[in-house]
Amino acid sequence: MKTGANNLITDVDGFLVGHASDADIKTGVTVFTAKQDFTAAVQVMGGAPGTRETDLLAPDRLVQKVHALVLAGGSAFGLEAASGVADALSARGIGIDAVTRKIPIVPGAILFDLVNGGDKNWSENPYKRLGTKALEAVQTKFPLGSVGVGTGALTARHKGGLGSASLVLPSGYTVGALVGVNALGSTLSLSGHFHAAPFEIGDEFGGRGMPSQADPLAETFNTKVASVNTATTIAIVATDADLTQAQLHRMATAAHDGIGRAIYPAHTPFDGDLVFAASSNKRPLQNRDLEMMELCHAASVCLSRAIARGIWEATPTETDTMPCIRTS
Repeated sequence: MKTGANNLITDVDGFLVGHASDADIKTGVTVFTAKQDFTAAVQVMGGAPGTRETDLLAPDRLVQKVHALVLAGGSAFGLEAASGVADALSARGIGIDAVTRKIPIVPGAILFDLVNGGDKNWSENPYKRLGTKALEAVQTKFPLGSVGVGTGALTARHKGGLGSASLVLPSGYTVGALVGVNALGSTLSLSGHFHAAPFEIGDEFGGRGMPSQADPLAETFNTKVASVNTATTIAIVATDADLTQAQLHRMATAAHDGIGRAIYPAHTPFDGDLVFAASSNKRPLQNRDLEMMELCHAASVCLSRAIARGIWEATPTETDTMPCIRTS
């Protein structure tokens, strides 16, 4: 397998990503969208999720497609980012026809970044504004690291960040991942090797090599002293394969393996770990069962790599409470 042209989720034809960040608050929003509505599903495996409109993504619900997905910082305050996106899409005439106006379907998820050294004493919730700004910035190429939803992200011992990765499969399908890494656990072994090292392509997250067999995989819960609640990894995996909501739910479930392989510990009671799955519905399946297995595996591999890339690309600021991996 090889990466797509940009090694980003937008290598999946039809999708766009935009970021908005606030350096003073140390937070941000990332929007994932397309030029037309698209099929989406979700799987939540963390114990402390924060979500908007995720119930409608079940296969038995009336609405089968969405217009955007939103990943935001700010804990519960960040859910307002999806309102900014929905308002802006509606103003463009995008959404479900409800006679009087268009209603965009914009599910979202948030991570907790309220104790990262930023100024959280805002007088007005900033996330609606950030959501609108992120939508205005969508494109096929975008930066990684301390941007968008990854702006103020933290992990156990290092700054978190926004990561992405892609794969082009031998069958011709493309799979990609996008993730905000703000985990209770760590993405590195105690010797400084990424847990995702077995899946690295080239030196996409530094080429730091493999941990030895004697190297401890994870810390013994010596995690964030700032607050046990500063956690959550939220992600999107996407493909151009024409999948139903039920098939995408299976893909999102499999993609959680990518979190478990890249972050130790993962899916804790204090993490709101969540994965959306999306399809641009451009390429029909030829052999449903075998190709589904391939797509699900690729989604988990892409997500592991995206997690490590988000940490590797993080950049420092003066008020940081955690070091960046490149400067520690």
